[in-house]
Amino acid sequence: MDEESGEGETLTGGCACRSIRYVLSGAPGFSFHCQCRSCQYLSGTGHASAFICRSDDLGLSGKLTWYDRPAPSGNTVKSGFCPTCGTHVLNENTGFADNFFLTAATLDDPSQFNPTKVLYRDEGHHWDLVDPES
Repeated sequence: MDEESGEGETLTGGCACRSIRYVLSGAPGFSFHCQCRSCQYLSGTGHASAFICRSDDLGLSGKLTWYDRPAPSGNTVKSGFCPTCGTHVLNENTGFADNFFLTAATLDDPSQFNPTKVLYRDEGHHWDLVDPES
């Protein structure tokens, strides 16, 4: 998934219990794996995988529960979770107004995700094998 591949394509997804659903009508933006310690906690593994989208392009149904935290950048990140099943669906970041960061595994077809970069690699663990070319 990159900025060009999403044009004309509608991406859909949601949480494990299907209480939260989304439809992305615009092109997804930057896609990445983040190995910061905060994303490790949120994902329960060595990194979080996500992509950015314009908030105006996202149709969201269901009510998220929010958790605010400081990001390594100094921004504030609000993480949205399903209150029923606990799936981490998306983030808002004060440094990226009018955008959301959707978690890749919430896509109905996760094969549509194609990360282009690894962020905060220096906080990663030897057992979290990510593409060294990213």
